[in-house]
Amino acid sequence: MSTTQLIQMPHNHGDLEDVLSVMPKTTDFLAAADTFRQLGDGTRLQILWLLSHSEQCVLNIAAAVEMSAPAVSHHLKGLRQSGLIISRRSGKEVYYTLSDTKEAQLLHATIDALFEITCPKGVYTHEHTK
Repeated sequence: MSTTQLIQMPHNHGDLEDVLSVMPKTTDFLAAADTFRQLGDGTRLQILWLLSHSEQCVLNIAAAVEMSAPAVSHHLKGLRQSGLIISRRSGKEVYYTLSDTKEAQLLHATIDALFEITCPKGVYTHEHTK
């Protein structure tokens, strides 16, 4: 049963039933809102931009964004929990980079477009950091 059959619409503008039939679930909107919430902080946006173009450890990220390593780690935790970045361990070092998800790659392209730059590696897939 479609949403329009469950709810009596106050006005009939002709296409609402078609639109509602393809509208994502509420949980999908909540997940998208969480992703945008991660980008609502300038530091996290800067970290995400950096990790879109290179794989880095916490200490390098901290130096690049001029913050303490614990503060950067806090930002990385949120980005990782939202699925935008991934980490890998090599010995004692943990390296972070942009996730290979469709959402992360779209954000990579969008952020570069907002800053009117071209990805230094010239690609919007994450193969260049491996």
